[in-house]
Amino acid sequence: MNIQAVEIVRDQNTARRNVSCRLCGSRLRHTLVDLGMSPPCESFLQAEQLDQMELYYPLNVLVCDRCYLVQLKEYVSPETIFSEYAYFSSFSTSWVAHAKAYCGAITERLGLGADSFAVELASNDGYLLQHFLPLGVPVLGVEPAANVARAAVEKGVPTRVDFFGVRLALQMVAEGLRADLIIGNNVLAQVPDLNDFVAGIKILLKPEGVVTLEFPHVERLMTENQFDTIYHEHFSYFSLLTIDLMAARHGLRLIDVEELPTHGGSLRVYLANEGSSWATDDSIAELLDREKRHGLTEMTTYTSFGYKAQRAKRDLLAFLISAKDEGKTICGYGAPGKGNTLLNYCAIGTDFLDFTVDRNPYKHGRFTPGMHIPIKSIEAIEQAKPDYILVLPWNLKDEIIQQMHHVAAWGAKFVVPIPFVTVIDPSELRR
Repeated sequence: MNIQAVEIVRDQNTARRNVSCRLCGSRLRHTLVDLGMSPPCESFLQAEQLDQMELYYPLNVLVCDRCYLVQLKEYVSPETIFSEYAYFSSFSTSWVAHAKAYCGAITERLGLGADSFAVELASNDGYLLQHFLPLGVPVLGVEPAANVARAAVEKGVPTRVDFFGVRLALQMVAEGLRADLIIGNNVLAQVPDLNDFVAGIKILLKPEGVVTLEFPHVERLMTENQFDTIYHEHFSYFSLLTIDLMAARHGLRLIDVEELPTHGGSLRVYLANEGSSWATDDSIAELLDREKRHGLTEMTTYTSFGYKAQRAKRDLLAFLISAKDEGKTICGYGAPGKGNTLLNYCAIGTDFLDFTVDRNPYKHGRFTPGMHIPIKSIEAIEQAKPDYILVLPWNLKDEIIQQMHHVAAWGAKFVVPIPFVTVIDPSELRR
């Protein structure tokens, strides 16, 4: 088959997926929110690319009325997004601390040791698995982005550069590898073929093994107006109701759930094989019941969300316009995926933000996708001394304000855009 024919087949398969739920196959008929057109959020530009054509794709989010999966149509292939990736987990100190605490707790809970085997899917730069090494637990990372996988290997974390699914799971089992623990932190949202991914987990998991998955909770996304957490890299958004249905489709079951503050409010779910000896914690039934009481089985709960996003857009633009009319200078802090959704949806360019800064040196000297805001090192804030700093990774606002408290010396204030515009004066905060 020639290349053109392969692309036609892929386009036809994608088109079919775009009208059907990627989990249960039902026809998609309801819209959560339409955020317009945007380039992929991690497609940062070099200076010489600024006058070249930039690809934009719709950010139109749908919801399934059968399994309640909130999902984007698949406009961008995972191979396009994740073969090289600009996000390195280790640049968030709070996230690394979160990962270290998890490793200690799960090692004790499962009794992991030298005879165990832990696998992390989408292991990034080894931010998590590195903490198992001093505990004596053998590990393997699976990471499709070669550039971040190299960083993991440099930390001493064995890493396989590949996409995970049934194909790789069967290959690993054939090599004699079965997992006592499978970890997936913020990867489930990035998988377009959910059934292939979860079927692979089932294959790789030992009979009494445990899976832990962390992902932003769609309930929090809606109640706290976190529309900027929607971008092309995230194909799906989950409630516990959906996870319960997904697990059952593949011979797995929920055994525990924890609510976490990470990424604006996440769930950590624990899964085991259907016939395993693991008991089911009461937290499962309690959260499922709460989601139902909060309307997560009613389509009107989802379809009313779009107005909240529009309101937040108008309020943020009103603040920025007023500040600029007063002659104030504004810069951004961070260049996260969520920030690029916000900037493009609200059309916030260099007419509002002079620049943004980021701790990740990979992004320095580049420009944000779509709005082309220059990205500089943190030190640029000291030099420019802006009046306002727009915090784009608002989920890390406490960490950022603590690190940047010294901007109070020249009277700068932080602006947090989500769930609504909040101005924080660091001089009024205790350190």
